[in-house]
Amino acid sequence: MATSDRQLPDSDDSRRSLIIIVAVIAAIVIATLFYVLMRASGGGTVEPTLEGAIRAGSPEFTQYQSKIVLDKPEAYESKRALGDIVMNLQTVVHNFTGRTLSGLEIKGVVVDHQGKPVNQHAVVVIPTRQPELENNRSMSVRVMLEGMTDKDDRANIQMEVTAFKFK
Repeated sequence: MATSDRQLPDSDDSRRSLIIIVAVIAAIVIATLFYVLMRASGGGTVEPTLEGAIRAGSPEFTQYQSKIVLDKPEAYESKRALGDIVMNLQTVVHNFTGRTLSGLEIKGVVVDHQGKPVNQHAVVVIPTRQPELENNRSMSVRVMLEGMTDKDDRANIQMEVTAFKFK
């Protein structure tokens, strides 16, 4: 009887040790998986571009850029559970070109006190969110900027037209 009493605690200790080792290994594997997924989703994004569009440097761009008017942008920011800050920039675009826009690309930028970009992101709003924007019409545009921290110097926001296409 005394022999069986000694063997039970030893088998319980080995079982506990085995359970603890398996739990630690599982926690390490899960943490590594989350780390890899977070890094893969944040670094591999490619900015969308409007194919075949009129861009800066072309004579048509300078001619029509002043006729695609953006209201003063507004922004609100929020903290995510991941610890980063997300800023949503919003403005209204007015088309006074005399032609229907079939494509529009807008860039939102957060700049520091020296005017250097802290974070920027371009979005294709036409035809992605709306098929076209007729002459003398307006639409609301929202750009989401992710991955900023409390340490980032967020002094000002800007939104600008980077490309457009006509129907």
